[in-house]
Amino acid sequence: MDTLKRVEIKELFSEKAKERVNTQVCVKGWVRTKRGNKAVAFIALNDGSTINNIQIVADVDKFGEDLLKRITTGASLKAVGTLVESMGKGQSVEIQATEIEIYGEADVNTYPLQKKGHTMEFLRDIAHLRPRTNTFGAVLRIRHNMAYAIHKYFNDNGFFYWHSPIITASDCEGAGEMFQVTTLNLEDLPKNEEGKVDYSKDFFGESTFMTVSGQLEGELGATSIGKIYTFGPTFRAENSNTPRHLAEFWHVEPEMAFYDINDNMDLVEDFIKYLVRYALDNCKDDIEFLCKMYDNTLIDRLNFVISHEFKRLTYTEAIDILEKSNHKFEVPVSWGIDLQSEHERYLVEQHFKCPVILTDYPKEIKSFYMKQNDDGKTVRGMDVLFPQIGEIIGGSERESDYDKLLTRMKELNMNLEHYQWYLDTRRFGTVPHSGFGLGFERLLLFITGMTNIRDVIPFPRYPKNAKF
Repeated sequence: MDTLKRVEIKELFSEKAKERVNTQVCVKGWVRTKRGNKAVAFIALNDGSTINNIQIVADVDKFGEDLLKRITTGASLKAVGTLVESMGKGQSVEIQATEIEIYGEADVNTYPLQKKGHTMEFLRDIAHLRPRTNTFGAVLRIRHNMAYAIHKYFNDNGFFYWHSPIITASDCEGAGEMFQVTTLNLEDLPKNEEGKVDYSKDFFGESTFMTVSGQLEGELGATSIGKIYTFGPTFRAENSNTPRHLAEFWHVEPEMAFYDINDNMDLVEDFIKYLVRYALDNCKDDIEFLCKMYDNTLIDRLNFVISHEFKRLTYTEAIDILEKSNHKFEVPVSWGIDLQSEHERYLVEQHFKCPVILTDYPKEIKSFYMKQNDDGKTVRGMDVLFPQIGEIIGGSERESDYDKLLTRMKELNMNLEHYQWYLDTRRFGTVPHSGFGLGFERLLLFITGMTNIRDVIPFPRYPKNAKF
């Protein structure tokens, strides 16, 4: 049994650490690097609690060359010693070791992280080990803090955490790109009289899928207990190999009764600024590391968001600006197109030089549930556009009129049998209500400065890849 209680390395770099100087401490972690000479070894140890390593100073005469040779990058160990002020650059304190115990070795010939400078693509192939790198340790700590901040924000603002189902018979987006859930034998599927798959023999008695969004069920929560938010995994079977798409991602979706589009915009601006401010206040070391190593504009960009009011304008006004810009876009601009990232970033980064909220989109390019405007052509959709990312949040005021909603669903040839429960919210005590969706990993791209969405989730799922 340990006689000295282990201290997390992050505590050795806190303000209270001064009280520990010249006392015995015990740390445990994984070796980042080891260097030295014939007399002394310098071991950089990290336990995941912080981006900072603690330096372990080990005298060769005391511990012997045989033990120190076994300590290589990736090895795990316990170190006990005196915490002293460091004379070297790069760290405020270090540990003069009196005891070292190796828990697990890492063969220098086979451990994939022995060397530095690995590509992100290589690290994705070893997703089970990449959290041990400085980069992914920083990203994953920020991911945790952002998840906590989301829950804290909504809880502090009177929202209830609502658990929408992961398995569903409904397609929220109407796109049909969903993963199917079945217990049927795929090599011997039961057929009905029409020769089609007989889903009455399936586990749920009908065809079911992994959800693309918790929104529709979230609206049930809003129209009963007022303000809710969902925060869970969602799934899309798009064959997209882009830096912005995942097949499995986490979705934050608040829904609010008695909110119109303006209330929705007020909420989303306050929410996103809170999250960015929380990251700057609570993830300082990790963000500074990522700024230094990957994107030296990161901190400026984060401050840019919280220091600017979001510009609000309609889709039609945006199209007019883009058409008059004389900027050459890969996708030509015209009213009715679904704006591309290049268009969105031009508005944010070059024209307005601040975050933008676009509203009143053509109804033909937006989902069936969005409230229709009186012009018959547009809906009260809402997209939030950020620098470098483009769209980061999408939302709308929801259509609360039963007849209008039903007509739109029929226009899109939707299976009304699957949506009777949803229509009931408009049939019985309908109210104005709004909501939006934030792709959690899209937020993390912005907060961390990473450029590929596969690098802000522990185990990315994308076409032809479901490792680990």
